[in-house]
Amino acid sequence: MEWGFVFFFNSVLLGVGLAMDAFSVSMANGLNEPDMKRGKMCGIAGVFAGFQALMPMIGWICVRTVVQYFKMFERCIPWIALLLLGFIGGKMLVEGIRNGESGQGKPGLGIGALLVQGVATSIDALSVGFTIAEYGWLMALAAALIISAVTFGICMAGLAIGERFGTRLSNKAQIFGGIILIAIGLEIFIGGMM
Repeated sequence: MEWGFVFFFNSVLLGVGLAMDAFSVSMANGLNEPDMKRGKMCGIAGVFAGFQALMPMIGWICVRTVVQYFKMFERCIPWIALLLLGFIGGKMLVEGIRNGESGQGKPGLGIGALLVQGVATSIDALSVGFTIAEYGWLMALAAALIISAVTFGICMAGLAIGERFGTRLSNKAQIFGGIILIAIGLEIFIGGMM
């Protein structure tokens, strides 16, 4: 692959494909916290974008160094995503039900939960390392940064959409967000197993 329009176009398409899980999780986060400040939205989108840049580079390094170990780990990816997103989604679901019964407000997204979401939604991006394996390190880094920029924009849109509907759904938003996270985990798991 050489530098040019095809390289940039392919990188953008990879970014869009990889960002769909992060978009859905961002929407769930926006639903969960409809009064989120712009700085926090940028921070959340930045975490997802950072993981989407990091994972292809880790995959690229693995392909160039320890391919046999990466192949073995690749079978675990659907399980890891299911466990992480199922745990966070289940926790949101339980908290949403409890808060609905007690009439309390919704808690904000903590850094620990955000990091787990970042790993869970980007872990499939490790396999992109195979796609970009023939790239030199500079081209692989450029592709990862393009994927990251696309993910950032898509996640900001997801947060904004979730925030808008979260205001309308009020106390049901956290329950709905938990269901979305569990569904995404199941979708990654079923897609990875087939």
